Amino acid sequence: MQEIHFALKGDYIELNQLLKLAGLCDSGGAGKMLVASGAVKVDGQSESRKTCKIHGGQIVQVDDVRILVD
Repeated sequence: MQEIHFALKGDYIELNQLLKLAGLCDSGGAGKMLVASGAVKVDGQSESRKTCKIHGGQIVQVDDVRILVD
């Protein structure tokens, strides 16, 4: 499984923007579609809220890629 460490530059980042900035999709809109497809998990639970707030310490998973938010 591939792991990406993402350094948070504020209190939170919206899920679709995290997916874009981590390089898993080309745009925030593509990130929203990825979330809508049901392929995204946050802390092991399926997440359907496209602009869900992701905070430091959370883990986002898409297929075999894990994003560790610092």
